[in-house]
Amino acid sequence: MPTEFDASDFVDSDFQPSRKTGYASTMTSSSSADYDRPPTREEVDTRVNETHSKLAELKRAQEELERERAGLEELRRRQVEFQTGREEILQSLTRGLGLLEEAEFSARRDAEQMSKAVYDLKEALQKVQNISQETWSKDGLNVELTRALTTIENARMEWNSARLKFAVLSAAPVTGKEKPSTDAAQPMFATQSFAQLFKLGLALTWPLVLLGLGIFLMLVLRR
Repeated sequence: MPTEFDASDFVDSDFQPSRKTGYASTMTSSSSADYDRPPTREEVDTRVNETHSKLAELKRAQEELERERAGLEELRRRQVEFQTGREEILQSLTRGLGLLEEAEFSARRDAEQMSKAVYDLKEALQKVQNISQETWSKDGLNVELTRALTTIENARMEWNSARLKFAVLSAAPVTGKEKPSTDAAQPMFATQSFAQLFKLGLALTWPLVLLGLGIFLMLVLRR
């Protein structure tokens, strides 16, 4: 009977390793040759395009960072402006309120004192106006005079007290228009004599006379 077919019977064991070794050496040499060979134009164009793309991406990233930096700087500037302005306005408002409150208190106190002074002066005026000599009798003249003088003295005290408190009461009253000055403005040369005026005119015109004489002599000499 024929034996079963075996494919290994036709394989040369000595040839097979050498074939594998040759194939491996061929692949290695091919890879080395591909690595050492200069790049083709297509490869260079591809790398140039890739570089351009990377540069464009980097430029876009830089522009984005620049915008972000500008935004952060603007934000920082506004924060500093806010903090500085807040501190300044707080100081100004606090100081202004303190000054106004003090001025208001002083003005209110002065107004109260003025109101009281107005009331006292009105009362003193009314008392002085109520003094009527027609109602005095001959027998009570001394008593009425004493009472009237006391009223007037009290009114004078109120008046002097008010003048010390309020400077407006110490202003000199306007009694009439000011008198014109007795020394009226006079003409400049009204008091000068003829001789003095002649000398003054000669002193003012002698340079012109000399100039005219010089021009006359120059014309004569040229002839």
